Amino acid sequence: MTRTNIAIVGLGVISRFYVEALSELPSLNLAAVCDLRPAALAPFEGKVECYSSHQDMLEHAVLDAVVVNVPNDVHVPVCRDIIEAGLAVCVEKPLAIDLQDGRDLAALADRRGVPLFTSFHRRYNSNVLTLLGSLPSDRPVTSLTVRYLEQIEEHAGADRWYLDPARCGGGCVADNGPNAFDLVRLVLGDVTLQDAQVVRDEDGVDRSAKVFLRANSGADVEVELDWSYPGEVKDISVELADGTRLQADMLAGYPDFKQSLRHEYVGVLKHFNQILSSTCDSSADGLAALELVDAVYRREVSVAR
Repeated sequence: MTRTNIAIVGLGVISRFYVEALSELPSLNLAAVCDLRPAALAPFEGKVECYSSHQDMLEHAVLDAVVVNVPNDVHVPVCRDIIEAGLAVCVEKPLAIDLQDGRDLAALADRRGVPLFTSFHRRYNSNVLTLLGSLPSDRPVTSLTVRYLEQIEEHAGADRWYLDPARCGGGCVADNGPNAFDLVRLVLGDVTLQDAQVVRDEDGVDRSAKVFLRANSGADVEVELDWSYPGEVKDISVELADGTRLQADMLAGYPDFKQSLRHEYVGVLKHFNQILSSTCDSSADGLAALELVDAVYRREVSVAR
């Protein structure tokens, strides 16, 4: 069996889910890891090739694809170097913190003919997939609500850059928004922004938001984001044309902290592996989520003025 050699750049809080997922997928081989911190590389020494520079890794390691798990503000330069090297990219959401940078990156990937895939792990959640499979074809969705509520300090762990707007790209809208928006598009397809209510703390970080969207089908959507929630809620609720209500609790059956991420990242890498052998546009979903983030922040600025 031919195995795909994959590297991981950035060994932060989410990287362990990629490592665990790779161990369950025999067609994928973790060939190298890269991080600026020697302590982060230490567990991999003697097992895979270790690098403190992604440029050195791209020059010396034998690779087919790279997972990019660095802080949001350096997604673009790291992804650009990987694409220029002719390798496929799986990048953690968001694709970029600036919409034009994201568009430029997607255009570069298209010119180079390499996949640029954004990792939206919640679309592989087992309860979400069950909900999608239960939606009847003869009763359209008329409204949808996505809630993404958590205490960010708990979820960020040692990755404190999440709390720096310049590095994160904002707050809950920039970082949790893409996952929530992607779930909306998974159910309803393309949507447009109708309104947004954003609440910021004394440091200017958007800690909560309500975002109102409308699907091309006419369905109304509410996305609720919260970085100050005492606990964790991640769910989707839909109402059908006949009044039927259906829900998917993304955490149901996964009681431990971040437990649901284990199977979701297996789904991410399975999908990425499929994309490696296809010629489809792999950047569209990442750009669509980024466009909605940009639209919310632009709406907020417009209202403030």
